[in-house]
Amino acid sequence: MALPILDPNAPDFTRRYVNLADPRLGAQALEASDEFFAPKDRMLNPEPAVFIPGKYDEHGKWMDGWETRRKRTTGYDWCIVKLARPGAIKGLDVDTSHFTGNFPPAASVEAARVVGGAPNQSTQWTPIVPSTTLQGNSHHYLEVTDSNAYTHVRVNIYPDGGIARLRVYGQPQVDWAGASRTELFDLAAMENGAYLVGANNQHFGAASTILMPGRGVNMGDGWETRRRREPGNDWAIVALAQPGVIRKIEVDTAHFKGNFPDRCSIQAAYVTGGTDSSLITQAMFWPVLLGEQKLQMDKQHFFESELEALGPITHVRFNIIPDGGVSRLRLWGTLA
Repeated sequence: MALPILDPNAPDFTRRYVNLADPRLGAQALEASDEFFAPKDRMLNPEPAVFIPGKYDEHGKWMDGWETRRKRTTGYDWCIVKLARPGAIKGLDVDTSHFTGNFPPAASVEAARVVGGAPNQSTQWTPIVPSTTLQGNSHHYLEVTDSNAYTHVRVNIYPDGGIARLRVYGQPQVDWAGASRTELFDLAAMENGAYLVGANNQHFGAASTILMPGRGVNMGDGWETRRRREPGNDWAIVALAQPGVIRKIEVDTAHFKGNFPDRCSIQAAYVTGGTDSSLITQAMFWPVLLGEQKLQMDKQHFFESELEALGPITHVRFNIIPDGGVSRLRLWGTLA
């Protein structure tokens, strides 16, 4: 996996929420009107798009994305993507990186909720992004205000061309109604609906990465802050997927060796009302769930007996002291 490039101009939804179009979580490009020059699946690749001069295949110039042929008839091209989880979409990134004379002049996005099976001719599609002008070799960050949960998106390009990457950022919607009250769930897992409220620094890696499934594949697959040259410590606030009582915690510093935090601690609270932005100041005064613990490089750290009995919580503030990189954070708990 390539080291992530954090765009300082990218909106918060790209850092706070999971990419529901990530194939590592189960997303799939199901169908496209055309994929002559480059296959639709390539558009979902989690790594940044690349350009390889002089690389050609049997159809022409090799491009890292989805690219259709030049349309000589009326109409437009489209691609249907099955999201990894049903979710409320917060925003998209339609990325035309390296597509210059072959990008679509415009695109729109529709969404649908399909229960069982795939979309068909009778599927009702809801516009979530109107027809929008695109530029070549650019990220297009498109906010979505529709709060409904969807399972599929359809990207329409007018009339043809190529998209390097499609990211669909959102919050998974999980039905917890029949869930066990004794089983342990990772309540900090993005795929279960947890999300990042905020972090004080994400210079080298997005803090939301610590909520992703699996172990980090390299040092670029984690949250890493800049080197702190002043007093204090770095932190990230996480909203849990559901209120719960935390029974076990994992802090994984996989691949972080000369740059892992010296220590960590976790504060927590049951929050009702307010907004995410109002939590930033409050979180400094939350009670301690896990007191300061010494960390080691490239290691999974597990804590159970060290946890304070706070009862049900909805949010945590994860402190890394003073700075550094963490690959994953797991908060196993029982539902409240």
